[in-house]
Amino acid sequence: MRRLAALLLLLPIAGVVLGSMQAGAAWVKLPAGTFRSALKYEDGRTAKVLPFALQKRPVTNGEFLAFVQSHPRWRRDRVPTVFADARYLLQWPTSTRLDDAGSQSAQPVVNVSWFAAQAYCQAQGARLPTWREWEYAAAADETRRDARQAPAWRERILGWYSRPSDGPLPRAGLQAPNAYGLQDMHGLVWEWTDDFSSLLVSGDARNQGDGNRMKFCGAGSLAMADRENYAVLMRVTMLSSLEARDTTAHLGFRCAKDIQ
Repeated sequence: MRRLAALLLLLPIAGVVLGSMQAGAAWVKLPAGTFRSALKYEDGRTAKVLPFALQKRPVTNGEFLAFVQSHPRWRRDRVPTVFADARYLLQWPTSTRLDDAGSQSAQPVVNVSWFAAQAYCQAQGARLPTWREWEYAAAADETRRDARQAPAWRERILGWYSRPSDGPLPRAGLQAPNAYGLQDMHGLVWEWTDDFSSLLVSGDARNQGDGNRMKFCGAGSLAMADRENYAVLMRVTMLSSLEARDTTAHLGFRCAKDIQ
């Protein structure tokens, strides 16, 4: 029902592909690859990723403001409660204005629901990345495409999780690009993925309860297999705890595109 509701709401804007929302963050093309996922899937831990493009940095308040101005159904004062909770865009002083034209405009947008993030991406002719795509892209440090076994890399990410998070967010795009050319994959905000709700579905749970749930478990992941990678476990657990209408003060997103 979550996906069906989203599709029904997005149909009127599905044709908006080459409009003003194309002028957002730069895109980075990632090659196809195979890697060992931290999640255990039905077909094992070896994950294959097709070529795709990912926005270089998270979507900003300024970019999302342009989107809600063009698509007013996603304004804070108009969005249906089924698609966003009461905290949706709560950091904005009004539904159509930011605090100023500088710092808040350049900060990553947060307090945005999965529904709203997916609508923004569709307005660009894009989509949210899958977990496999995000994990593949986020495994890189500044010099290596897969730095996950490096203790220093893991410690740096865990250091971010341990810092107080009650201050204003930095602007997006300050971090050095990783080996693919992507910025802010860690250390700025958490990020939505398309299949967030299926990441911790167990084999037993998949055969019980709501049978329709399985129709939307695109990744079909079973359980965390790399338990030493605590940083990934925290992210998967957080995303799996959410509903599509939920928002938090440190959850943003970036869009992805298929490459033919």
